[in-house]
Amino acid sequence: MAEDAPPQDAAPKKRSKLPLILGLGLALAGGGGGFFAAYSGLLPIGGSGSHAPMDGTGDMPEIAFVPIDPVVISLGPGGRNRHLRITAQVEVGRAYQSEVAILLPRILDVLNGYLRALDVAELEDQAALVRIRAHLLRRIQIVTGEGRVRNLLITEFVLN
Repeated sequence: MAEDAPPQDAAPKKRSKLPLILGLGLALAGGGGGFFAAYSGLLPIGGSGSHAPMDGTGDMPEIAFVPIDPVVISLGPGGRNRHLRITAQVEVGRAYQSEVAILLPRILDVLNGYLRALDVAELEDQAALVRIRAHLLRRIQIVTGEGRVRNLLITEFVLN
């Protein structure tokens, strides 16, 4: 009847805190080392590292801007005599500036076709400009050919 049972008032064996302290120390050392590597430029964070220095000594990129004539679109029957006026410029490489300028009538056709298909409710949305710009840029890139147009800069977007 006498079973050997551990005494109930004995404290449980405590775990060592050494792995926790070592893990915390290694995490701090790794974070500090990563920060130093990124801050000192050892890691090319944010792209290929081909950005010009901030002190203004770097060369400007070889870009040009081709202006697009202002476009005025009368909005459909739900627009109640409302109009959209948009002015933009196309950012291209300097080598493609004349080629893209020749294709301006096609670019205007794409702009007109897409903008006429939009509803007034879509234009009044707060995120409309970002979405419209992305759609137009993709359509312009298709018209001009891959690699010629880098960006579309909308300089005026008025809905009245």
